[in-house]
Amino acid sequence: MATPKPQYEFGGPLGATGIVFGLPVLMNVLFLGCNDRSGCPAPALRNFSTLSWDKLRFEISWPKNGLSGFFSWEVTGWLLAYYLLSLILYRVLPAHELYGTKLRESGRPLKYRFNAFHATVVQLGACAIGTFIYGADFVVWTFITDNYLQLLMGNIVLAYILSVYTYLVSFSVKEGNSDLRELARGGHTGNIIYDFFIGRELNPRVTIPFIGEVDLKAWLEMRPGLTGWALLDFAFIAKQYRTYGYVSDSIIIVALVQSYYVLEGQYAEAGLLGMMDITTDGLGFMLNFGDIVWVPFLYSTQCRYLAVYPVHLGWPGVAAIGVVFATGLYIFRATNSQKNLFRTKPDHPSVANMPFIQTKRGTRLLTGGWWGRARHINYFGDWLQSLPFCLPTGIAGYMIIPAGIPVTNSIGVKTMLNGDTVVQDGMAGWGMLFTYFYSAWFAFMLIHRERRDDAACSEKYGEDWEKYKKTVPWRIIPKVY
Repeated sequence: MATPKPQYEFGGPLGATGIVFGLPVLMNVLFLGCNDRSGCPAPALRNFSTLSWDKLRFEISWPKNGLSGFFSWEVTGWLLAYYLLSLILYRVLPAHELYGTKLRESGRPLKYRFNAFHATVVQLGACAIGTFIYGADFVVWTFITDNYLQLLMGNIVLAYILSVYTYLVSFSVKEGNSDLRELARGGHTGNIIYDFFIGRELNPRVTIPFIGEVDLKAWLEMRPGLTGWALLDFAFIAKQYRTYGYVSDSIIIVALVQSYYVLEGQYAEAGLLGMMDITTDGLGFMLNFGDIVWVPFLYSTQCRYLAVYPVHLGWPGVAAIGVVFATGLYIFRATNSQKNLFRTKPDHPSVANMPFIQTKRGTRLLTGGWWGRARHINYFGDWLQSLPFCLPTGIAGYMIIPAGIPVTNSIGVKTMLNGDTVVQDGMAGWGMLFTYFYSAWFAFMLIHRERRDDAACSEKYGEDWEKYKKTVPWRIIPKVY
């Protein structure tokens, strides 16, 4: 019998190679290109005809000691202490223990320990006390903003180390393993770079002295990266205050929305057990990098921008952004709630009379209500929730002019406490490449996830899924996509 051809995603081995080696470069470009020294973007990037390495290096705050300045053993030591604290809180705080879905090979479930919400509340509470005592100069806030580049690189290095470790130990997984270990279905194609990227082992676990057993994937997904995202946001609020002597409504609304996203996700941490990340994907570079680099450092870009160029929305602006967020949240909640009711309480009055397709597997596909409008309309609500991350930055872009240089005929001038001025002249709109990047990427990710879901459901339901797609032709947005 011929060996089945591997089913690749993300562009296969070539795409995996580009992502594994390209994403770290992209994260550094996003930081250096939108900075607090020259502008967002650095002015030299807009004039390629006169661009020189010396000029660009000066404008992007390239470390004086070159590439070695990207990494600091001292900063990495404190970073590892943060991870250790997260592990300790995982062990000592009260937790909700649940079993996940049954594994494909053994038919038995793994046990999970959930208390990420409490851990984050403890850490944010400690920082709140420190801020009350020391103000915006609280050491956690100044350490984060003063060593942002080194923290970014420390997490990138850690993501590679974790990925190499999980890849190598996955070869100790044996068929019928009594430790409930198994390989992810799409993670052992035999192509080294692709398997390293996508993840070979489904649910790798480690036993740490005094901590006990830790499910690496679930722990990384919900803890250090998400909590770190909130900490980065608050560090940039403190930086804005140190820079200008006030805190703008825009940075407050972004931090509040994003903190809600973090805390709500951690509060409902058990919902992770039904997600594709846990049930299908292996733990490889894709999730390792995404959890501890991509999430905290990309998602905090808007607060980092606003720390340098405050935007004042006023109550109308705040209200408009609140409406966008509330609309997205309502669609997301209402759609998922309706689907859950249909599955668990089909006799509930709100779903009892809705149309559906009875599948040969014995399950039912809802074709009414929200789910009659689009097959993944919940993704549309999820994407709408991403817009309040970006909208408060407005028509983004700025240039920093050192103190003593006169500013004439400039709009949107901001004066720092050190005498430097920040202006938008000629830069407005260019900064949106940085501050709106998250929302554009999130739309791409949701479209890609919908395609993966469609392929999985097609395999699962066969002809019934094709019938469902004819009944509900729209993928995410009714009448649009």
